[in-house]
Amino acid sequence: MEKDITKNHYELLYIISNKFSEDEVKPIHEKVKKLIEKNHGAITYSEEWGKKRLAYPVKHQPYGYYFLYEYDAPGDKLRDISRSLKITSEIIRFQIVKKSILTEVEKAKKAADVSKKIKEEIRESKQMEKPKQTKAKKVDLKDLDEKLDKILDVDDLL
Repeated sequence: MEKDITKNHYELLYIISNKFSEDEVKPIHEKVKKLIEKNHGAITYSEEWGKKRLAYPVKHQPYGYYFLYEYDAPGDKLRDISRSLKITSEIIRFQIVKKSILTEVEKAKKAADVSKKIKEEIRESKQMEKPKQTKAKKVDLKDLDEKLDKILDVDDLL
C-alpha cells in the first residue's frame, strides 16, 4: 500500500545577489525551479520583481534581484528545499511561507468584499468633499436698513 502524500501550498520569496548580471541571474532562477521540482514540488505561480534596493545592505549588497514562487510540495520535503537554498551562495535571503489555497469561490468573495470596501470609501470621501449647505434666511432690505440705522445712531463711534 502506497503512502498518501498530501501536498501543502507554499510561497517562496528569494533574493539573488546584485553581483550578477541579468543574464547570469536566469540560470540561478532555473536552478531554484529545478530544486523545487526535484523535491516533488509543482510550481503554480511565479513572478519576477526585478532589481530592487534592499532596506539595508545584505552581505555588502545594497541591491538584489527578487523572485517569487508559489508551489505545492509535500511537507516533509520543505526541510530539504530550505537546506539547499541556505547553501546556495548566489541567494542572499529567502523566505518560505505556508499559504492556504483559495478556491475560485473564495477568490470571488474576497474580490467582492474588496470592491465593496472601495466603493464605501469613495462614497465617504465624496460626502466629506461636499460642503454642508446651510439655508440662509432671506433678509428683507427694510430689516437690513433698520439694523444699519441702529448701528450708525450710536454717538461714540469716534
